Amino acid sequence: MSWKEKVALDARFIILRELAQQPDGSLNSVSLRRVLDVYFVRPVEWIDTQLVKLAELEAIHLTRAGDIAIATITPAGRDHLDGRSIISGITTTAEFR
Repeated sequence: MSWKEKVALDARFIILRELAQQPDGSLNSVSLRRVLDVYFVRPVEWIDTQLVKLAELEAIHLTRAGDIAIATITPAGRDHLDGRSIISGITTTAEFR
């Protein structure tokens, strides 16, 4: 696995973890970018790509409010974080360092 692929897998995990910590399980892309900037700086388009991928994997539900994406964790995303199932394409809790 390349470094770029590992960063993407980790970013998807970080997004899920952050969503799970929110009272309503949701955050907008602006807030998620601030969270991800702590780990690695990436352009807005890259973050949107990760959100789209998470939606394709059914780990999040994605809606748009103009240019802003709003992500909400799904039961499948929570199951992945809790280790009850594994979604290929997202780092697992055990793998994240």
